[in-house]
Amino acid sequence: MQRLFILLSLCFVFSCGNETSNKLTVKGNIKGLKKGTVYLKKANDTSLVTLDSMTVNGNSNFKLQTTIDSPEIFYLYLDKNDNDENRIIFFGDKGITEINTSLKRFNYDAKIKGSSQQETFEEYLSVASKFNNRNLELIKESFDAIKDNDTALINETEKTYKKLEKRKYLYTANFAINNRDSEVAPYLALTELYNANIKFLNIVNDTLTPMIKASTYGKELQRFIDKIEMKE
Repeated sequence: MQRLFILLSLCFVFSCGNETSNKLTVKGNIKGLKKGTVYLKKANDTSLVTLDSMTVNGNSNFKLQTTIDSPEIFYLYLDKNDNDENRIIFFGDKGITEINTSLKRFNYDAKIKGSSQQETFEEYLSVASKFNNRNLELIKESFDAIKDNDTALINETEKTYKKLEKRKYLYTANFAINNRDSEVAPYLALTELYNANIKFLNIVNDTLTPMIKASTYGKELQRFIDKIEMKE
């Protein structure tokens, strides 16, 4: 009887361990928030699905959970009954991700602490933002050139844009290759190189480690490449 009790206890411990080992817990604080609803979402095909939600009423702390098979991009949404898009994007993995931000600057004040993938993702974004800022400058320059009917400046702006685009492709591919052991690599290939020459996708895909190839984004990247090659 005693042996049976010990065996059942061990089974309970292991089952509990398995139950929590595949969970992502997102917790934190939204400074200044008195009332609102916080949502944890992720992309499913072309739409976002809600995985968990919590109504905040007086206490600005929140805690959300979902099961997870592989590190993925998730979104923390805040609905405070206004027209602003209050959304934070982050790379989540099994375990705890902590997000602290403010009500006034929900998107911009976010401090995210959690997965190693998030750290890698933030490293990429810090450089990618410079490309994006330059792209916005070129859009304005192009608009002004069209407005002034300046053909020479229009052509020059177009050439500069193509060079910038190529530089960003090269940087993204190189970053993905250097981080071939992270799920961030196939994710960047899918989201930043999807309209680039397929050689960029193949180079990244060929360098991925077996574990990353077997991840959610690794499998998705392979399917995307196969689909393109079938059309060619």
